[in-house]
Amino acid sequence: MLHLRAIVPREKSGAVRRLLEAEPGVTHLVVWPGVAVSPPGDVIACDIARESANLVLDDLRALGIDEDGSIALENLDVSLSRSAREAESDAPGEGADAVVWEQITEATSEESTFTVTFLAFLTIATMIAACGVLLDNPILIVGAMVVGPEFGPLAGLCVATVQRRRGLAARSAFALLAGFPIAMSLTMAFTWLLTWSGDFDKSMLEGDRPQTSFIYQPDWLSFWVAFLAGVAGILSLTSSKSGALIGVLISVTTVPAAANAAVAVAYGDLSQAGGSLGQLGLNLGAIVVAGTGTLLAQRYAWSRTHGKHHPGVPGLRRD
Repeated sequence: MLHLRAIVPREKSGAVRRLLEAEPGVTHLVVWPGVAVSPPGDVIACDIARESANLVLDDLRALGIDEDGSIALENLDVSLSRSAREAESDAPGEGADAVVWEQITEATSEESTFTVTFLAFLTIATMIAACGVLLDNPILIVGAMVVGPEFGPLAGLCVATVQRRRGLAARSAFALLAGFPIAMSLTMAFTWLLTWSGDFDKSMLEGDRPQTSFIYQPDWLSFWVAFLAGVAGILSLTSSKSGALIGVLISVTTVPAAANAAVAVAYGDLSQAGGSLGQLGLNLGAIVVAGTGTLLAQRYAWSRTHGKHHPGVPGLRRD
């Protein structure tokens, strides 16, 4: 279940109340007349089944509540109520399959912005991966996968493509296009520093590395692994399931490939650097294609199930 709180101008309060009362997936409706101060108006709150959230949000926006008042939506971890169970049962579809578009747009918008924190995590992940590839240590590679934050802007690109949000697309692309080169440059400096200290050596890069050689050898298997990981990552995002393990899969040949490329350039091995960059590009592309396709399929399935006029608010369209 989701909890909705809206500040509604007094003249639109009746229409919003009728809208919510007509939606079978809405329950626990509460109206506080005139209590909102900024902006002024009524406060209306209710609980909504996930599968009904898009319908309600679309209608509230059609009434202009996002312009004249406010709309807030949050997850309910626990709701012990017979009426809540009935609302979830009456709402068409399954909550686990529902995609709350405004929710995932907000989430990806925040996580896809190029910030100092994003760059710090990406750089640290790339440096950890550099240690992993030179030591041929899969444990360090997994550690870099967990730290890597790059799924945020990748998911942002997918959502921006489907929702046609140019601003989100630009922010996501900039985070990737600026973040990876900076992280790789800092990792090159890190490699030179540890080489100077005697902890790294070029022979570690060119020696036999059976555990990590896949990182600089792109092939179709790498593409399909990244493709499947992209599908799983988007499903994890849209269904509000835990994405921790998905994040590991998403990072498997992105951050490690960037790290291997940085180390290879630092040691002048341009052939291995080229293979690593090819692996990085291949997997970033596969993830975006898979994620975008998954979102398009989910949007199509949602429109087939829910593309109807609202029974209680004439004139409001469901696209």
